[in-house]
Amino acid sequence: MKNRGWALLPFIVFIVLFAGVGIISGDFYGMPALVAFVAALFVGLLQNRGLTFDEKLHIISKGAGDVNIITMVLIFIMAGAFSGVVTAAGGVDSTVNFGLSIMPPNLMVVGLFVIGCFISVSMGTSMGTITALAPIALGVAQQTGFPVPVCVGAVVCGAMFGDNLSMISDTTIAAVRTQGCEMKDKFKQNFFIVLPAAIITLVIFYVRTMDMTYKSNAVYDYDFIQVIPYLVVLIGALIGLNVFLVLISGIILSMIVGAAYGKFTVLESFTAIGDGMAGLFEISIISIIVACIVSLIKENGGIDLIIDTIKNRTKGKRGAEFGIAILVLLVDICTANNTVAIVMAGPIAKQIGDEFEVQPKRVASILDIFASVGQGLIPYGAQLLTAAALVGLTPLDIIPSLYYPMLMAVSAIIFMLLRPQKQLSAAAEKQDEE
Repeated sequence: MKNRGWALLPFIVFIVLFAGVGIISGDFYGMPALVAFVAALFVGLLQNRGLTFDEKLHIISKGAGDVNIITMVLIFIMAGAFSGVVTAAGGVDSTVNFGLSIMPPNLMVVGLFVIGCFISVSMGTSMGTITALAPIALGVAQQTGFPVPVCVGAVVCGAMFGDNLSMISDTTIAAVRTQGCEMKDKFKQNFFIVLPAAIITLVIFYVRTMDMTYKSNAVYDYDFIQVIPYLVVLIGALIGLNVFLVLISGIILSMIVGAAYGKFTVLESFTAIGDGMAGLFEISIISIIVACIVSLIKENGGIDLIIDTIKNRTKGKRGAEFGIAILVLLVDICTANNTVAIVMAGPIAKQIGDEFEVQPKRVASILDIFASVGQGLIPYGAQLLTAAALVGLTPLDIIPSLYYPMLMAVSAIIFMLLRPQKQLSAAAEKQDEE
């Protein structure tokens, strides 16, 4: 194609369809993302008359069959299976109640944030964390008289903490696989970037609630054994075990725990596993479709155009990192889905990272963090819409208490600003990664 700008038309079609329907209808989930992506794919197939339709099919098949795409989809499915069976086994309820039972009543709002952090890291889903904790946050607010938005804000902040750190979060999986780095390396890089934001958030919630008096006679029933599958998966991933082995171990252990506690029979556990897998079918298909679209855009020169544009407007690795951050943040604002944003921006970020010799673990961390920053603050995102609906608020009521996403952005910006501008040799980069 002579005009490389037209190569980006499929992405433009997707954004116009998805965001356009959302703006017109007021419902950003009125247009299913999968439908918009399929339409964008067919637009891409109609471009570039220099290639036959069969040649284009060959190009998208090669893109969809990339080892990182297939691996990502398989991990999505396995993570969904674990989430489904461990929830059915009572793991979520026991984890929540365990955290509530050990938290001093006068620190309950701080506790909601801390518990949200642990659950989201363990479960790998901000939505699941919000669904489990938002009603409890409402109860705490009603008993203490403290503002409901602050209590719910603590829950959402905790949920977003794990959304970009958990080893089984779909955002982490997408960020890691699109950049070709190890999960434990990305976790370590990401953790030290967001840790200051988490600590400051905890302090803010403590200061805001330090004069609160609260006495609770509630009894929270839990069994620590039901929490163990989460710990096994978390520890196994952190020490660098193969992610498939870790997830399979978690699934088997959850089946044993659930059957032992009478939560389900062995046969019924397979239904829970299937339901969990089904929950990630859409993002799996979207990942494949996006890979097809990106392969066409790349063939038509669109990816090179983006890289050249960023290259002409930035200097060094620091500029490349800011370019990646802005790219994924804008895509998330348009799609209202941080996983989709990472899947879309990931291949482009990979090329930018390679061009400017930015370490894959840094690129993966920046992708995940800024996608979560956007997702944690946009009022039309699923996280805020769900939290608001569960407690009878509007998303705009909660946003002023969302300290963590705001501080996470600040922390990440400082992290990028402080990076040395000196270009390292390829050997030094490799040694640093190891």
